[in-house]
Amino acid sequence: MLSGRRLDLLDPSPLDIEIDDIAHGLARVARWNGQTLGAQPFSVAQHSILVVSIVEMAHPKIGAEARLAALLHDAPEYVIGDMISPFKAVIGDDYLDVERRLMAAIHRRFGLIYPMPGATLAAIKAADRVAAFHEATSLAGFAEAEAMQFFGRPGINKQKLDLDPWPTSLAEERFINRFKDLSAALGHEQR
Repeated sequence: MLSGRRLDLLDPSPLDIEIDDIAHGLARVARWNGQTLGAQPFSVAQHSILVVSIVEMAHPKIGAEARLAALLHDAPEYVIGDMISPFKAVIGDDYLDVERRLMAAIHRRFGLIYPMPGATLAAIKAADRVAAFHEATSLAGFAEAEAMQFFGRPGINKQKLDLDPWPTSLAEERFINRFKDLSAALGHEQR
């Protein structure tokens, strides 16, 4: 990692995880394998911020811990990249096990419960599907009927969402700022 940390994928330590590495990596990982409209890819960092926004719209009273968990829901991808779900299924349990270990270490690093309570996890997964639906139809060339088959009917109008791909540096900066705001709301020191 650029921070100088070396992360053991088989036994990740929370001490080797830095938010700057996560933000830097996620800002450079393209959603939809880069197969999107726009001058730059739609990054996982921007997607993560979008998911937090959707969680907040759908659950206005949700706590800061759940919002931080939403921001970090794809954080393992800073190390292992973004893979489409069908490919994850082909790879199988080994991939999912690495992803779970990374997520557990990330949650411990930033003072979050792992695994998150079922209701929180359900809210994040629902927001992730809404984000995926709107990304698919606005950026990745899916027809609405096709996207509904994969992601269900979204409950939030896309006009409320920022789907214009951001430059890498802006995605990284906004991810860090969102992290700092949510950490401060939890009473955590800045990391």
